[in-house]
Amino acid sequence: MEARAYLRNARISPRKVQIVLDLIRNKPVDLALATLDLTPKAASPIVAKLVKSAQANAENNFSMDKDNLVVSECFVTPGPIMKRIMPRAQGRAYRILKRTSHITVVLKEKE
Repeated sequence: MEARAYLRNARISPRKVQIVLDLIRNKPVDLALATLDLTPKAASPIVAKLVKSAQANAENNFSMDKDNLVVSECFVTPGPIMKRIMPRAQGRAYRILKRTSHITVVLKEKE
């Protein structure tokens, strides 16, 4: 049995999120939340909220014990890219790509 939580179209680059997800993979939920709380990255509060959501899903929807939950899977995939224009010298225009992310966190009970 596993509990999942998704965040779609998060306005943060997937590269930034991947660094934070690598810190919490295969760790118990309480240790993962403590790690996220002390990590000074922009993605940390976003991922922490997602882990708490997955933990609530596990407790309320699947009746799992919250003390035995482990982050079994967590990954990020690129979402749609917003394309913007930055005016430059001599009438030129440079493109700015504002990247988005789809983040998934999966929790399982350890045996």
